[in-house]
Amino acid sequence: MTADQTIRNKLYCAIDTPDAARAEALAAGLAGAVGGIKLGLEFFAAHGPAGVRKVMDRATGVDLFLDLKFHDIPNTVAAAMRAAVPLGPRLINVHAGGGRAMMAAAREAAREAADTAGCAAPLVLGVTVLTSLDGEDLASLGVGAAPEDQVVRLASLAAEAGLDGVVCSAREITALRRALGTDFILVTPGIRPAGAEAGDQKRVVTPAQAIRDGADFLVIGRPITGQPDPAAAARRIAAEAAETLA
Repeated sequence: MTADQTIRNKLYCAIDTPDAARAEALAAGLAGAVGGIKLGLEFFAAHGPAGVRKVMDRATGVDLFLDLKFHDIPNTVAAAMRAAVPLGPRLINVHAGGGRAMMAAAREAAREAADTAGCAAPLVLGVTVLTSLDGEDLASLGVGAAPEDQVVRLASLAAEAGLDGVVCSAREITALRRALGTDFILVTPGIRPAGAEAGDQKRVVTPAQAIRDGADFLVIGRPITGQPDPAAAARRIAAEAAETLA
């Protein structure tokens, strides 16, 4: 496997649209160019589980990150997880801010649901600090810690709850590896190739830097989906990262 193919397998394309036909076309076109696609709240609110199944039917050989960020009392989150796992996600997430008991309930429910459905159990991730937030935003929420410190705190809580990893900015990778080791899964949104607009993301990193620092999976949206040829854009991002890392 070439270096850029290895990197391609780490890429998850964020398909953030309520347009079912566009989502299906993007998923089909990205097969072979990325390792997975991310479907989140915008698409799920419009089309629900049936829409997810239709998209994944078109995404041959592509994994699913079901980005629903569950955050509620433990019993409700566990029930939501049991309903979502039969959709076959490789990655699924909850807000780490929901606390240890909620995360542990999500983990157990995911495993039980996978056993019942006869599918592989997903990697359950805790969302730490959204990449749209910075220190000033956290302060306005009553969080006095710097983003990196808050991310490490929430990730440590996720690890204690038995989660497989976290969603974090790539800027926090080094601190998380130091605190939690190399086996803890780190999924990094807010990835922007050099020269790309940050949009509503505040804590952004290039693909090459995220991989160099130790990210397991990179979530990239508009730099891929906003291009005339999304598959070519994904391959170009992987190739540029591989060249930079060589």
